[in-house]
Amino acid sequence: MENLFLFYMLIINIASFYSMYIDKKKAINHEYRISENTLMMLSLVGGSLGILIGMYRFHHKTQKNKFKIGVPIILIIQMLILT
Repeated sequence: MENLFLFYMLIINIASFYSMYIDKKKAINHEYRISENTLMMLSLVGGSLGILIGMYRFHHKTQKNKFKIGVPIILIIQMLILT
C-alpha cells in the first residue's frame, strides 16, 4: 500500500510539473490555457510540490498570490498530514 501511495505521489507531481510547463508554453504562444482552478486542483490532490517547482523553474504564476501563497500553504498542510 505504501508503494502505491509513493507511486501516486510521484505521478501526480510529475503531471503537475508538466502542466505548469505546458501552461507556460501556451501563455507564451497566446494559446488556450490550462485554467488556474485545474492547476490548483492538481496541487490539492497531491501535486503541490510539482506545481511549486514548476512555478519557479518556468517563472510561471509567481506573481499571483493564489499560487505564491496558496501552493506553499497546501504543501505545508499536506506535509503535516503525512507526518
